[in-house]
Amino acid sequence: MLPYACPASLPVAAALILAIDQGTTGTTTLVIDEDARIVGRAYAPVDQSYPRPGWVEHDPNQIWDGVQRAAREALDAAPAGAVAAIGITNQRETAVAWDSATLEPLTSAIVWQDVRTASRMADLEAGGHGDRIRTSTGLRPSPYFSAGKFAWMLDRVPEVVAARDTGRLRLGTVDAWLIARLSGGAHVSDATNVSRTLLMDIHAGRWSAKLTELFGIPQEALPEIVPSAGQCAVAGADAPVARGTPISGVAGDQQAALFGHLAVSPGEAKVTYGTGCFLLQHAGNERPPDIDHLLTTVALGLPDGLTYAYEGSVFTGGALVQWLRDELGLIESAPEIERLARSVPDTGGAVVVPAFTGLGAPYWDPDARGAILGLTRGVTATHLARAALEAIAHQVQDVLDLMPALSGQLLVDGGAAANDLLLQLQAASAARTVARPADIETTALGAAYLAGLAQGVWSSVDELRSLRPAPTLFEPGPAALSIDRSTWRRAVQRTRGWAAAPGTA
Repeated sequence: MLPYACPASLPVAAALILAIDQGTTGTTTLVIDEDARIVGRAYAPVDQSYPRPGWVEHDPNQIWDGVQRAAREALDAAPAGAVAAIGITNQRETAVAWDSATLEPLTSAIVWQDVRTASRMADLEAGGHGDRIRTSTGLRPSPYFSAGKFAWMLDRVPEVVAARDTGRLRLGTVDAWLIARLSGGAHVSDATNVSRTLLMDIHAGRWSAKLTELFGIPQEALPEIVPSAGQCAVAGADAPVARGTPISGVAGDQQAALFGHLAVSPGEAKVTYGTGCFLLQHAGNERPPDIDHLLTTVALGLPDGLTYAYEGSVFTGGALVQWLRDELGLIESAPEIERLARSVPDTGGAVVVPAFTGLGAPYWDPDARGAILGLTRGVTATHLARAALEAIAHQVQDVLDLMPALSGQLLVDGGAAANDLLLQLQAASAARTVARPADIETTALGAAYLAGLAQGVWSSVDELRSLRPAPTLFEPGPAALSIDRSTWRRAVQRTRGWAAAPGTA
């Protein structure tokens, strides 16, 4: 199936696209012109709160306020002109509950990193539900996904229960929340985001009645599933663009990044180095066989059907660098880590396992906790900087080891992809050329491409390819990991199950 291409006869009212990339630590907005160039850009940070160990929350209103502010700033920086369409991409599994009448949130958003539902997910697995969930959704019972978060809200938050009882409850991921606010109440979500809830039958492309019943989620509170490309709503009075502007591209951040690379053929794969590290490999138009310890997910929801991907999710990637900066004070800015890491040839024997909120693929252990092993008096801040970058590369390699053979280069994006040393280490580990695009805001670009194709700003993926500048390539060789793979695996094992150990609950 060819990715969405708009009929050439569709009229184009304007040639600017507003792309909203709502992420875990902030919102990036881009304005893209008809030559696929970024002509406006802005950013608004998002706070995270940690009310208990393993809990991670956002304020949904702060997210919405930041989206409006960043969108207006990006549009102000762009050349004058009307906006043809809005594209949205977002942190995927984060769960939001709001009132359909007031559009006000009913409680804090529970972030994808949150592990408060770990025991419930373990009970589901122990109760024999794991195979049924995987068969239907391509996923596994994990606190990572949204269904457990929705169920927790319904169990624990009186405002959510009251809204359910009056028929005013709306549940969704961040894309659905933003579309509701932008449009003044539309309740929709695209297939890529819905596929991350544990509630979607990815064969049929619809909500699973058996799974919504299993989790106790009222299906009437869930959004309508819409394609990733195509008009799903229009801007309302509170949107930062003209009323009636179509919202025409929506995809979860990792799927948007895959499309932002224009990776639309089976075997093509990308790594996004963001707060976590997320690997997606396109798997074609039919659901592929499941692979142990990887997820099978929707790559895109297109007007004529679904495409699929394999995914491995690493929970802590760039967040490790943020921790070294904000909590330990070893660096003053994220780019400084590369200079420190380059100043030493190895880690001095130190190994960092950044399991701050458990381990994702391929371990899927919410009870793992972070550790620094191999410490001696000779280990300095420079060695820890190097160990942090090697830890990110090792975690990515853990997932690559499970994926089918890649076709072509390993495509990369995300904030940490600006680190040349990290990409050299990854190329050496994977024994494959790593390709970094000219602009690493690939996630937002993917949302823009979807919206622009839907509105006829571009006619096809091939046209978009012709507009992209050449990437920067990193070949295996110039730098290599000093921590070997066996040592890495041994270190990971030391962190497994820590939070579940006697006396640590």
